Amino acid sequence: MNLGPTEARAFMAAFTAKWAPRSDRTIIFFPPALSLTTVAHALASRSDIALGVQNIWTEDKGAFTGENSAPMAKDAGASYVLVGHSERRHVFGETDEQTAKKCAAAVRHGLTPILCVGELLSEREQGITNDVVVRQLRAGVSELATDAIAAMAIAYEPVWAIGTGKTATPHDANAVHSVIRQAMAEIVGAASNETPVLYGGSVTPGNCSTLLSAEWVDGLLVGGASLDVDAWVTTCRT
Repeated sequence: MNLGPTEARAFMAAFTAKWAPRSDRTIIFFPPALSLTTVAHALASRSDIALGVQNIWTEDKGAFTGENSAPMAKDAGASYVLVGHSERRHVFGETDEQTAKKCAAAVRHGLTPILCVGELLSEREQGITNDVVVRQLRAGVSELATDAIAAMAIAYEPVWAIGTGKTATPHDANAVHSVIRQAMAEIVGAASNETPVLYGGSVTPGNCSTLLSAEWVDGLLVGGASLDVDAWVTTCRT
């Protein structure tokens, strides 16, 4: 919940002035819903940068005051949607069943879901990280066809590392990403090789290179560190 339309417009002007188009990586912005159209307009001439929303509701329309639907997000310029982010799960009570319906709604309207999975500190201490992550993954994709699952992205974000300054080591991240890869292979077979698995959790310009060096880490889901233009440019160049 950062950068309203005015701040978002200024941020995008500063970022696009410093970021030249590159074909070897994908950059996606996930602004708040109220800033989505502003950012879409700011990126109108930059087809190299994609746009997503932080959340959608499970239904296409109706009496769901305060929510935004997949068709509305698509119409406003989004191509991606975050589903099951740790804050949606643990602050707003989003369930595994809801993540499944949100992924299905996204795919139904041509949005690519990025399904977020991750364990609490207590779950990590109990040694059930893999069980939690695989459960969330399987639940989230349960209403999708195989081709849609292979075309989405998965983001591992350990809850204990979100906004805490604590970051999973490359070894920690790699171990869980390997488990995700194995689960995806069981679900969709060889097509899972095309599914990017991202890491999120206190990512900074100082640790992004080390994290990306891990064998199974395909990209990063960056939070607070993306709010500083120079830091974000540095991260994107890594």
